[in-house]
Amino acid sequence: MQKEINNNPLLNNWILPPFDKIKSEDFLPAIQFAVSRAKQEIDAIVANPEEPTFENTIVALDKNGMLYSDICNIFYNLLEAESNEELQEIAEKLIPIEVEFSNYIFLNDALFQKIKHVYQKRDSLNLAEDALTLLTDNYKSFCRNGANLNANDRKRYEKLVEELSKKSLQFKNNLLSATTAFEMYFPENEKDQLKGLPENELALAHAKALEKSHDNGWSFDLSMPSYSAFIKYVENRDLRKKIYFAYNSRAFGGKFDNSQTIFDILHLRKELAQLLGYQTYSDYVLEERMVKSSKEVFDFLHQLINIFKPVSQEEVKMLTEFAYENHFEGELQAWDWSFYANKYQLAHFQYDEQEVKPYFQLENVQKGIFSLAEQLYGIHIKENSKIPVYQNDVKAYEIFENEEKIGTLYMDFFPRNSKRNGAWMTSFKDQGFDADGNKILPIVSLVFNFTPATADMPSLLTFNEVSTFLHEFGHGLHGLLSKVRYNSLSGTSVVRDFVELPSQIMEHWATETEFLQTFAFHYQNHEPIKADLIEKIKLHDNFLSGYYNMRQFTFGLLDMQMHSQKTDWEGNLEAIEEKITQITQVLPHVKGTCISTAFSHLFGGGYASGYYGYKWAEMLADDAFAEFSDKGIFSKETAKRFRENILSQGGNADAMELYIRFKGKKPTIDALLKRYLGEKYYLCNFVK
Repeated sequence: MQKEINNNPLLNNWILPPFDKIKSEDFLPAIQFAVSRAKQEIDAIVANPEEPTFENTIVALDKNGMLYSDICNIFYNLLEAESNEELQEIAEKLIPIEVEFSNYIFLNDALFQKIKHVYQKRDSLNLAEDALTLLTDNYKSFCRNGANLNANDRKRYEKLVEELSKKSLQFKNNLLSATTAFEMYFPENEKDQLKGLPENELALAHAKALEKSHDNGWSFDLSMPSYSAFIKYVENRDLRKKIYFAYNSRAFGGKFDNSQTIFDILHLRKELAQLLGYQTYSDYVLEERMVKSSKEVFDFLHQLINIFKPVSQEEVKMLTEFAYENHFEGELQAWDWSFYANKYQLAHFQYDEQEVKPYFQLENVQKGIFSLAEQLYGIHIKENSKIPVYQNDVKAYEIFENEEKIGTLYMDFFPRNSKRNGAWMTSFKDQGFDADGNKILPIVSLVFNFTPATADMPSLLTFNEVSTFLHEFGHGLHGLLSKVRYNSLSGTSVVRDFVELPSQIMEHWATETEFLQTFAFHYQNHEPIKADLIEKIKLHDNFLSGYYNMRQFTFGLLDMQMHSQKTDWEGNLEAIEEKITQITQVLPHVKGTCISTAFSHLFGGGYASGYYGYKWAEMLADDAFAEFSDKGIFSKETAKRFRENILSQGGNADAMELYIRFKGKKPTIDALLKRYLGEKYYLCNFVK
């Protein structure tokens, strides 16, 4: 056993993850060893005979389990980005280990009493703001994780946490399996079925067919580049309906059905919250958010729904009339929306995504975004091909400031069957300090599912993919530019409805002419993007904004209703969804489809009772970007204030207080409404 530990690359004091040496079988023994060490560290805190102090209890706890966290960060990122059956099996074995370790800490009464002792003396300790935040967070965290429960309730709490972990993993595995199981293949003699698809999209579909071991033809799946191209361009309405239905019924019915898993998760969450003294799971979650109650969230959502619903209804009417003008008959359905929206843009303001994509070659977009960060924040980003990566497509970069390395960044751009859909930022290590006071440099990973290159064409991004790149890079900056004293307050360790501010503010640069002209060059003739095309992009960015806002409100409302009920949900999941979201629906519901069974943010991630936070953070981002608009989009002075008060601060202070320090006042929805509604913002009574 000792030899196995000594030879385990995960336990060899690595600075960067040793991806070139790690094998799947290394994870379980490494995590078991790390848990054992972390328990010894906890035992040492508890056994300390001295009076509990901030240093010997709170700071010591902040340093606890760092090896365990680092190994888990590697494992769970690979589980999402480079998964296999072996990793999935290990994940199931880890659940009882991790739950038991969490309970070893949070249900450790002797440890809690030490924390409580320090917390009760907080007013006499003269702590700095970040130290007081750390102390308060620790005390609340223990209370919220069962420390005040009696012995019987603690046993039930332990069981609930373990069951929730199992159900969440089951949800994610079902969704991945359901997503990868679907394929629409067209042999060469069926090319006419794909009428409407641009040649470059056909080339990508052909490359996918070869990848899936077909000799020829074209293949489409439910990865976003493939699905979105098909639903937007293919003229065959029945085929659009088929792929729409497949995408929107993932894990709903059949072998990988998530329906009962969702009911189980909702029941377990409700029971856990009520065991801890809260009426609903939303009450439990929102206690630690910028928005403090379900009522405030519902008021926020309904205020925006009332504003945007008439706008969305006008948009549906407009697009329906346009479809009729183009010989459409019947009622416009969800699988028609992207198709006719694209045609409308072509007809009315000559926006063609295929005309835009050649200016967004991935390598150039990356250079532009890197350069933006360098110009705003005075950093330098340099590729290092010698750093081991976990997959051949992944690239590694080092981040420097004043010639001093401050972090490492991995970029994982393209879809594969081992990777889940979507885009996300994660950390392999968070910025901080180890037990000896040595600096820990952050290691951040950004994961995407962008359209890959083919033999004849480089990777070209849609405008939405450019925005996604900026979004995730904003998260990356939040992690990389963190500068805190305490590890658990580092980087993106902030309340959930604040964490999207650094990402969403970056999206604003996507429509700024000065920024686009720094990198948007045609991949063939190298001509810079023209001003008239940028204007089309701006029109596109705000096109059908009422409809797309209502879609976001649908997700937020569904999340809040599901987690705000005091009793168990039961019955038909599709019918429950349809009833909850009736107020936000502007197109007919498609029978047999279901949002929840593929809603990984809620049931496979940490956004339960928090999805509204995207729109809340968008309000913050619009309000904050007004500072850049006023001072200049490359304003170093504004960027310095944003970095000093937001990006570098992590969770050092209350989120609203940090925002006010940057902006000088609390945010309002005015900038958001102005961006989406334009002149309507001034002319209508919506703001009231």
